[in-house]
Amino acid sequence: MHLLSKLMLLAFVLLSPLSDASPQSHSVPPYDNGESLTFKVKYLFFNAAEAKMVIDPQIHLINNRPSYKIDVYGRTLNIFSLFYVKDNWGTYMDTSMHIPYKSYRHIEEGGYRKHEVIDFDHKNKTATVNLYDRENKKVVKTNNHDIPPGVQDIVSGFYYLRTMDLDQYNKKDVINIRGFFDEKSYNLKLIYEGKDRVSTKIGEFDTYVFSPIMPDNKLFSGKNPIKVWITDDKNRIPVKIEADLVVGALNMEITEATGLRNN
Repeated sequence: MHLLSKLMLLAFVLLSPLSDASPQSHSVPPYDNGESLTFKVKYLFFNAAEAKMVIDPQIHLINNRPSYKIDVYGRTLNIFSLFYVKDNWGTYMDTSMHIPYKSYRHIEEGGYRKHEVIDFDHKNKTATVNLYDRENKKVVKTNNHDIPPGVQDIVSGFYYLRTMDLDQYNKKDVINIRGFFDEKSYNLKLIYEGKDRVSTKIGEFDTYVFSPIMPDNKLFSGKNPIKVWITDDKNRIPVKIEADLVVGALNMEITEATGLRNN
């Protein structure tokens, strides 16, 4: 993948604490069908990309359960369009249990294409991964994997986080996170850094700040190089991400929020 696409994907991975922990969650989620969040992604001094997180206005029936259809879209802008990135990650997530039943990735980056659909069987603790051909017309490979109880995918994990009672955490508490992505179950850790007030294009917000513990790699610079800001209000929306890179910095900030459950 191109560097920019990796950064965009990373941004949403960092918004997705794929947790099997048991914090209290709200029976009525802080989001609703029809919600749409738009972000500007800056790399160095350039407006490099735009990203959207969209909940379909309609409720879908998956496995005989009402489910949200949630999509994350990313595309390059301006000079970065020369690299051509147009990606879509999505999930069908149970409206009350906040677990995914189906997730998908449609990746277009230059001449590269990847189309993948994952079916989650939480009862039998398995995930079936179907990889489609370049034209997304027929399945070319199927793999089955064991998964842990209550596992999340890359998109549903963030929406599950928004249902948690974040006030229960003290500064420097660590949230253990677990999920399934790229045909692997994995564990990460997220440090709660306390609260902060930030100013964005859609207003000022009191926020919770999280910092993921990153494995050693050649992409980031410094200790705990990434921070994520999530609003301390009834909507629990992400408003800002900062990542210090070996070359430059990535900044992602919200520019528009519509269809919020709580006004």
